[in-house]
Amino acid sequence: MTPSDPTRRAVVLLSGGLDSATVLAMARSQGFETHTISFRYGQRHERELEAAARVASALGAASHRVVSLDLRAIGGSALTTDTPVPRARSAAQIGQGIPVTYVPARNTIFLSLALGLAEVIGTTDLFVGVNAVDYSGYPDCRPEYLAAFERLANLATRAGVEGARFRIHAPLLELTKGEIIRAGISLGLDYGITHSCYDPSPSGLACGSCDSCLLRLRGFADAGMADPVSYQPGSPD
Repeated sequence: MTPSDPTRRAVVLLSGGLDSATVLAMARSQGFETHTISFRYGQRHERELEAAARVASALGAASHRVVSLDLRAIGGSALTTDTPVPRARSAAQIGQGIPVTYVPARNTIFLSLALGLAEVIGTTDLFVGVNAVDYSGYPDCRPEYLAAFERLANLATRAGVEGARFRIHAPLLELTKGEIIRAGISLGLDYGITHSCYDPSPSGLACGSCDSCLLRLRGFADAGMADPVSYQPGSPD
């Protein structure tokens, strides 16, 4: 990878999943000194935070923060309540409507905190791993949402008022999962250290049947390679 340039800093939202890990690798390859931020928000798949720490370390992040906030106090999502996570949905079902795994206003909350960090460390570049081609129906992963948040960032911050121009980088926006995986492999990313499952076993094995696992598995199949993470026995890996 290209060595980082300490004069070019970037904040990277890092969940520990396939997409955000790829974005971190991309930011690093572009010469950015990367500062990663993850969130402990009451998610049932909190094991992703262990993956985020592994990815940040492996990819040489200059700093890694985990911000805690309790979105269970709001609820409204299968990821922050006891509502069952959907399993074994078809591609047509995954692509239709907004699923119960949508967390109300999550990306707005996360990007706002990342924006605050960007102001503190003196950068205007934020990287996020949203994807509009095969994402699971989330409204806050759309290009128009990112454009709107970028406008907000430049209106609602001291840096923006003083003339800085924030940019939200979403390099995966128009890529398929297979294309994302091939891009990460070309950058030397080890996907075995990532975690994507919404509902892992107590030991951390991916379920293989939630929307996130199915999209991930389909991406590896499209890329012509096996997923290196471990799945629960009987899952369609």
